[in-house]
Amino acid sequence: MNIQLRFFASVREALGTSQETVTVPANVATVGEVRAWLRERGGTWAEALAEGRALRMACNQQMTDAGTRISEGCEVAFFPPVTGG
Repeated sequence: MNIQLRFFASVREALGTSQETVTVPANVATVGEVRAWLRERGGTWAEALAEGRALRMACNQQMTDAGTRISEGCEVAFFPPVTGG
């Protein structure tokens, strides 16, 4: 399955990219599994997307949680929580 990845703010800066199209393995079916699969790249990917790190996630521009299922051609985005002030 092909999906579009988008990275924003400090996540984009850490990874050095703002977007990427990837083919996910058959066993990757949710937004949380996408995050875990990307961490397997190691290095800055493991750090930027670490399990304990506060990150917001969206699927097709809708805020979501780790259990949201992905589908062919969907857009999955990762970004830090936003603070105002």
